[in-house]
Amino acid sequence: MSTAEAQIRLTAVNKTYGAHAVLEECNLSIQAGEFVVVVGRSGSGKSTLLNLIGGLDRPTAGVVELLGQSLAGLTEDELSRVRCRRLGFVFQFFNLIPTLTVQENVRLPMALNGASKAQGIRRADLLLRELGLDECGSRFPEELSGGEQQRVAIARALSHRPNIVLADEPTGNLDLETAEEVLALLEQTCRRHGATLVMATHSREVLGTADRVFTIRAARIHEEPP
Repeated sequence: MSTAEAQIRLTAVNKTYGAHAVLEECNLSIQAGEFVVVVGRSGSGKSTLLNLIGGLDRPTAGVVELLGQSLAGLTEDELSRVRCRRLGFVFQFFNLIPTLTVQENVRLPMALNGASKAQGIRRADLLLRELGLDECGSRFPEELSGGEQQRVAIARALSHRPNIVLADEPTGNLDLETAEEVLALLEQTCRRHGATLVMATHSREVLGTADRVFTIRAARIHEEPP
């Protein structure tokens, strides 16, 4: 696939907070179905990069494009619709809604996109079974382990069939053994469902399975050699 068909493209993107430059002259092109890992020290700008890709923040300068569309001219409502329909998010602290059951958490993005309850239940049950959680649908998040909660978050992120999944330190709140299991499940599930996966992490365990690896150093992004 040529760069013209890239699902994600950043061109000369800068992000500053006051006098502090977090990202400078960031150029990045990611194609459909790729698994891309962004590594760097804590505070290096990994989360900022994902927030820019996801339209949760706007660059100080430069252009962010998703699926061939520049985000620059979109209103906040339009950005919300892009996130709702095209993106899935996996966060470090799971961000599950405690008053909803596991199945209801997974169904939520589908409901927001107009799916019927029956469609949502079928899709949620399929994803939960795929992630080894088929017995957990009626339970609440607080009844699950951290690893189980993160697997629910993966199911939720994929439930509405997004083009792109953004994972921000998805195992930062898990022990090493559970983290490795969750990382493998996240990568494998995204590949099976054809979703592009961009993961920001300080962990280097996933580097061997990623298609491409980028490092942020001194506000600049560098692609690691294969």
